[in-house]
Amino acid sequence: MYDLKPIHKESIEKSLEKAHRYRLLNEPSHAESICLDVLTIEPENQQAINILLLALTDQFDRRLSARYKQAIALLPRLEDSYRRVYYDGLICERRATALYRRGGPGSGHVAYEWYRRAMDHYEKAEAQSPEGNDDAILRWNTCARIVMRNPEIEAEPQVFRTELLE
Repeated sequence: MYDLKPIHKESIEKSLEKAHRYRLLNEPSHAESICLDVLTIEPENQQAINILLLALTDQFDRRLSARYKQAIALLPRLEDSYRRVYYDGLICERRATALYRRGGPGSGHVAYEWYRRAMDHYEKAEAQSPEGNDDAILRWNTCARIVMRNPEIEAEPQVFRTELLE
């Protein structure tokens, strides 16, 4: 195994800029690695936590279970309650999308439940959002449009739910 080399504290700002660019270039594992290096030096760096959380959700299509658990574990480290609720919604939304893309029996029903969870979080975030910040509304609308445009993304029929609960 390798001993990882620590980065210099003075390079944190530029490193986070690189991490952001790697996400934009669809290289989330590179962004993740940079954020982990930054968090080794500054464990509560909010920008690094944000980028890391997003980089993990960018990887849901490939490694959903592990990346989901890692992303959820980061939420308590966010200092702002609005951001905790908003990013919880984002995690649910991206999980829904990944599950829907995978397909398979019942994937539309499962995706629907995760989109609904996301929308619930976005409604809570909207109530806490800073003035002039409509991010939660924009995300809620996106989820609503996805559900409305894809008829297979629907709630599981109540009959089946009742049978499962008995």
